[in-house]
Amino acid sequence: MLPRRQFLAGLAAAASLPRSSWADAGAPAYLAAARDPSGAYCLCGLSPAGALRFRIPLPDRGHAAAAHPTRPFAVAFARRPGRFALVIDCATGQQTARLEAPNGRHFYGHGAFLHGGTLLATSENDYAAGRGVIGLWAPDEGYARIGEVPSGGIGPHEILTLPGDETLLVANGGLQTHPDHSRRVLNLTDMRPNLAVVSPDRGPLTVSELPSELAANSIRHLALRPDGLAGFAMQWQRDVVEPVPLLGLWQAGAALRLCTAPPLRALAMEGYAGSVAFSGDGAFVGITSPRGGEVQLFNAETAALVAHWRRADICGLAPSGAGFLASDGMGGLFQLSATGTAQLLARHDAAWDNHLVPLRHL
Repeated sequence: MLPRRQFLAGLAAAASLPRSSWADAGAPAYLAAARDPSGAYCLCGLSPAGALRFRIPLPDRGHAAAAHPTRPFAVAFARRPGRFALVIDCATGQQTARLEAPNGRHFYGHGAFLHGGTLLATSENDYAAGRGVIGLWAPDEGYARIGEVPSGGIGPHEILTLPGDETLLVANGGLQTHPDHSRRVLNLTDMRPNLAVVSPDRGPLTVSELPSELAANSIRHLALRPDGLAGFAMQWQRDVVEPVPLLGLWQAGAALRLCTAPPLRALAMEGYAGSVAFSGDGAFVGITSPRGGEVQLFNAETAALVAHWRRADICGLAPSGAGFLASDGMGGLFQLSATGTAQLLARHDAAWDNHLVPLRHL
């Protein structure tokens, strides 16, 4: 764990120099990784209406990206288990830094900026010790690694910065893996997925676990409303023989709430939620299943299912207007209302990967 004095010193403001902004990169509203028809991979910036703002080549398949809150920089993560992440200037298309996971570690495909963008956090697997860690990097020092803290569990996947810009919400999926065993899960019989609030200078502050009967439900992805309500998407790690909830709601100081769908709709998801997002107005929360080809939308207050939409290979989901923007593996981008009606906004020669990352500058 990083000493507090050293940690605070590492967050000292950089020299006050003119800096570029996201406007210099075409003011994108979203970032998304994709594969083009040639098989090459790229990171794209998209307008609110799904128009292409930029397309930057990637050396391998991307998963998600962490966007700096004010400057046009994105950290593009390889699909897990990835050993490196690339810092890209989205205004110029140039790689400005490369993050290398320490020996015995790999990235999990997600990261988050906090403290006004002066700190980058990355979710990592300390596979020798069988634990999750949050790596800490200093953007104003060339993305030097300045420390790490425990994630509060095993298999941290997505991490988001909580309101206040000082702590992280971590989805500890509970899956113990090791590169020597590919992506095979080594602890299926004793998983303990959780949501942890983690301070970059003090480590885990709180941990919220699922009920024991849902211990095989790996918590993977997160969405956050401005008031601090979080949605979390899960992936069932056993055969789907009966309906299981794949969406939950978390708020600091409150018990976890699960969103349940009628049996036929729950089974349509095939035990897999790929992305989660709140609607633009915050009234609804949705999850997608590329396996099941389904989007399900729930009332964020009552946790009740209100609508669903069928679409093959649907996965990316993000706030848009009062509803959602959704992406599929055939290049489609759709405006989705809270009633489940969809309008095609754009189609690109790209197979969109799992996530649409909304930019915080909007």
